[in-house]
Amino acid sequence: MRLNQLDERIVRALAEDARRSYADIGAEVGLSAPAVKRRVDRLREQGAITGFTVRVDPAVLGWETEGFIEMYCRHKTSPEDIRRGLSRYPEVVSASTVTGDADAVVQVFAADMRHFERVLERIAGEPFVERTRSVLVLSPLVRRYGAGPPA
Repeated sequence: MRLNQLDERIVRALAEDARRSYADIGAEVGLSAPAVKRRVDRLREQGAITGFTVRVDPAVLGWETEGFIEMYCRHKTSPEDIRRGLSRYPEVVSASTVTGDADAVVQVFAADMRHFERVLERIAGEPFVERTRSVLVLSPLVRRYGAGPPA
């Protein structure tokens, strides 16, 4: 499914602030509030919009340490095996298979360095993991939450 320009503008507006009213979005894109609602409902039905959420600063929840773990897996480890194994860790906020030497990259939030180290050791001990390499985030520079590339 490919969005047309109008639907893309609506999705972009919702991605920036999902609490915006349909009237406010409609004023921005040139539609009535009911027309925006109909489009949003259609986009949800078609699976283009998968949900609405809130973004919370991890630090206010006590997660002050962020890092990335490159995972190098044993031969014949499927992406589903990786997903299933990592889904048990509440500290894992994203994980993706990647090109290059590593098989997957995992983003982790932890309370502190010791917590990050414990999570890293547990992940490294998973039966499908051959080895890991990790880096810690000093300062996040750019984080985009909107839909698609900048307009």
